[in-house]
Amino acid sequence: MKKEVSIIGAGIGGLSAAIELQHSGYDVTIFEKNHQVGGKMNRLEVDGFKFDMGPTIVMMPDIYKKPFIDTGVNPDDYFTMERIDPFMDVKINDKQYVLSSDLVAITQQFENADGIDMLGFLNYLSDIYGKYLNAKDNFIYQSYRSFKDFFNVKTLINSFKLKTFSSSFNDMKKFIPNQELQYLLSFQTLYIGISPFSGPSIYNIIPMIELLYGIWYIKGGMYEYALALKKRFEELGGRIQLDSEVTRIETRNRTATGITIDGVSFPADAVVVNADFPYAVENLIPQNNQKTYPKKRVNQKLKYSMSCLLLYLGTDQKYPNLNLHTIKMASDFENNVNEIENGKLPKDASYYIYNPSLIDDSFAPQDSSSLYLLVPFANLQSKQWSEAEYYQYADKIIAKFQKDFAIEDFQNHIQVKKIFTPNNFASLYNSKFGTAFGLKPTLLQSNYFRPHNKFKDLNNLYFAGASTHPGAGVPIVITSGELAANELKKDFKLNE
Repeated sequence: MKKEVSIIGAGIGGLSAAIELQHSGYDVTIFEKNHQVGGKMNRLEVDGFKFDMGPTIVMMPDIYKKPFIDTGVNPDDYFTMERIDPFMDVKINDKQYVLSSDLVAITQQFENADGIDMLGFLNYLSDIYGKYLNAKDNFIYQSYRSFKDFFNVKTLINSFKLKTFSSSFNDMKKFIPNQELQYLLSFQTLYIGISPFSGPSIYNIIPMIELLYGIWYIKGGMYEYALALKKRFEELGGRIQLDSEVTRIETRNRTATGITIDGVSFPADAVVVNADFPYAVENLIPQNNQKTYPKKRVNQKLKYSMSCLLLYLGTDQKYPNLNLHTIKMASDFENNVNEIENGKLPKDASYYIYNPSLIDDSFAPQDSSSLYLLVPFANLQSKQWSEAEYYQYADKIIAKFQKDFAIEDFQNHIQVKKIFTPNNFASLYNSKFGTAFGLKPTLLQSNYFRPHNKFKDLNNLYFAGASTHPGAGVPIVITSGELAANELKKDFKLNE
């Protein structure tokens, strides 16, 4: 008899776990609170314009392909990827840097500053690549159940070799003297919601992965990947119930036994939670059934990543001078990040522009563009802003963008304007304090110290997603789904 598995949430972690489990012979149903799959990998469509609402940068394409290859199909039959190079422009003060994964182009970029910067860059690559191999082989794909899984001689030695006690920025400074180039190779920690000035140095693997493995684009936008996962899961016989918000994980004898939706029970042999971890332990699990993450710890002890203010702008013009991905960095980047971390409105904001209409006509009507502006922003833990304040600030960012990139009369060409705020992250995705990236990946909230894929306090309960091990970022969340599925498979042998 098949084992029945209920998955809470059809985000990328939930979908990847579901595919692995359904393919392995389990009977899987996903229950999703919203009316479409994908979680934060979402899509907005307005008046002929479409917008990827969340992730936009494709790194580590082999991990995107893995759920398909592992289940015996060709990923090319489900989605189309193309490599983008140069992959990003970064504007710092009056200089514009073109980022490429071509070594010749990188060499020219760094030697234009100083030969010593190129030497430092090569030393950085060598150092961080060794740490990356260590992390990949010993931590990222390793799930944890017990104290001994981490606190053993081999793991502790490998952990020490990562040398994660300095910040990403301070570690970069050891290699590269030029401050603008330091910024160029440290802002990427914002991809996972942590400051490069306080985040562990291991996250310097992010720019390394960009430069060594390249950046890719999924034809039709990122949401096509979520649809591809949905298609594969349903092909395997899995079921998805949309508009079905789980209000409780049912338990008996310290064991998860199913879920509740609108007062109706859905029994299951096991439950996988892809809802945001802090929300789930605070709202879905009866407090008397778990002691590791009581409400006080969730609200006062855990550290949360920053959020984002997102602007979705449909215009009646094309912008061929804007790359697919562009970063405009604040003149004082460190002060900008500190303002965000301290709950302040940045006076001189850094922001990111995504211009898919440059290479993909499916995003907007003819001769038009769908632009996406992302501003790193404080979460709601220290302060909440009104909708009026968000919109006023968004207008300032639009004016700043027009000036920074000398786009004449930009505001008068906007046909569609939608704003997505930290409040929306909280309401649409149940993200604690409206974070965009879940729990902050500090040293004491990473690896063994991050919430585990197998829940400690209840049997038959598993977690996937950005706030659980191994962390945030689409490839890592895909991996979290696989790890959660593998933990479940250890406990439930189908021949039993």
